[in-house]
Amino acid sequence: MLDTPTSAEKSYADGKILQSSADGVGVITFNNAAKRNAMSLDMWEGLGSALVELRDDPGIRVVVLRGTGDKAFVSGADISQFEKTRHNAEASEEYSKRSAAQRALLADYPKPIIASIRGFCLGGGMQVAMSADIRIAAEDSQFGIPAAKLGIAYGYDGLKHLVSLVGPSWARLLMYTGMRIDSAEACRIGLVDRVLPDAELWDATTEIARTIAGNAPLAIKAAKITIAQVLRDPDQRDKKAIKEIGTACMDSEDFREGRRAFMEKRKPNFTGR
Repeated sequence: MLDTPTSAEKSYADGKILQSSADGVGVITFNNAAKRNAMSLDMWEGLGSALVELRDDPGIRVVVLRGTGDKAFVSGADISQFEKTRHNAEASEEYSKRSAAQRALLADYPKPIIASIRGFCLGGGMQVAMSADIRIAAEDSQFGIPAAKLGIAYGYDGLKHLVSLVGPSWARLLMYTGMRIDSAEACRIGLVDRVLPDAELWDATTEIARTIAGNAPLAIKAAKITIAQVLRDPDQRDKKAIKEIGTACMDSEDFREGRRAFMEKRKPNFTGR
């Protein structure tokens, strides 16, 4: 485990995005409780700033996303902004351009991301959660994409994630109906990985995060890169990237430390080198 002191909490987007860290774990909180953590453009930009800072901090090995309060992870886009920012195709295109960099950063993030989900996870909130590597949900969670009820098209990236997780048939059912499903159904179809009682969610999430933070960063990076390539079409896979990270692992001090710690029957101290 990293001996990293707890950082002072930082805020972005006028306090609607919060960031803190401890023990190699960065935490980003969607803090818009009055609107059930609905995402505005400012929040997307704040999320990007928080992610970049944690990405560039060598002491941070895993990032957790959560919503403030117990009502919502992210309840979707802030619909109150739509009349101004997404009232027609041209405005919607501009909105997408302004949030594209943040969505791409989230989708291609080099460190593991865990989504810790309570309450509503809808629309844009689903896109955020589906971009995470691991999704852990409280029993009271609800999931859905109400695009058909709003008359809008859900983006390609979000639907690609949805189809990869639940398959095309469930993706059609969710998208065509705009229905909501509970956490048990979400787990059954593969949308989330674990479901826990509400009171146990945060402790379980942080336990997993700290376990990841205590493992060898290069080995985790290798797994993340390789899994991402497996999910691509065969002709688009970057075999060179897989080989390079594999070589880096085998030549690393962490590999030597892992062997020594095993032989000496002690916990390894990985440095990411």
